[in-house]
Amino acid sequence: MSPNALIPSHRKPRRSATSRAVRAGFTGGILTLAVTGTAVPANATGEKPASETQELPTISAELATSVAKTADTTQQVADQYELQAAQDTVFSKAEKAAQKAKDKAVEAKRKAEAEKRAAAARKAKEAEQARASRSADRGPLLSASASVDTGSLSGSTATLVDFLKAQVGKAYVSGATGPSAYDCSGLTQAAFRQIGIDLPRVSQDQSTAGTQVGLDNLQVGDILYWGSAGSAYHVGVYIGDGQFIGAQNSSTGVVQRDMSYDQPTGAVRVR
Repeated sequence: MSPNALIPSHRKPRRSATSRAVRAGFTGGILTLAVTGTAVPANATGEKPASETQELPTISAELATSVAKTADTTQQVADQYELQAAQDTVFSKAEKAAQKAKDKAVEAKRKAEAEKRAAAARKAKEAEQARASRSADRGPLLSASASVDTGSLSGSTATLVDFLKAQVGKAYVSGATGPSAYDCSGLTQAAFRQIGIDLPRVSQDQSTAGTQVGLDNLQVGDILYWGSAGSAYHVGVYIGDGQFIGAQNSSTGVVQRDMSYDQPTGAVRVR
């Protein structure tokens, strides 16, 4: 017999192999997972394998529902952000388009107003040139005393006419209000100031400063205007007997003339 025959082997016994299987079940609204393991001995002794069951933590239906709701909420928030971004883009484009349209409208209005002022200036200049031309063609002007008897006038009316007649022959200067030179509205303003009436400075405003009267119903002291009421380009003062005094233009200065020379458009009574 070998001397080592009775000596036990020093080799460690083999561990038994274990196999596991997972079982799942859903009872009373609770999901249960179970792991079953089967141990297989290292030696084939024919012994039955050991089995074990391990319970994993359970997932309740409530937890699953909560997780699903959280996912839905997250998706909704994402959708809202995407919708808001799209709306912001649309609003930004609309705002830029509106501002561009507004800028174009402002520019068009500015150009229209500039053209209107230029047209009015041309019309006034043409009218002034026409009056100057007629003055040259018709010979000498009426004298300051012709046809009008101021002695028959009384009070403020006589004062007004006397002042106007005293200015005849003085120079016409655009923007001048006396005492040595006038433009048309500057003369009427200065004349009415003599009788305590303050008129607006320009002819456009003077043509609406009182009551409109017909040219067939004039009284001494009525303001005559050329052009339409509110946009008149020239004014003068009616002094009776079909005559008026006004600062006409730079060629003639302040003159006294018959209304037939340059028929006014309308008249306004301020007294």
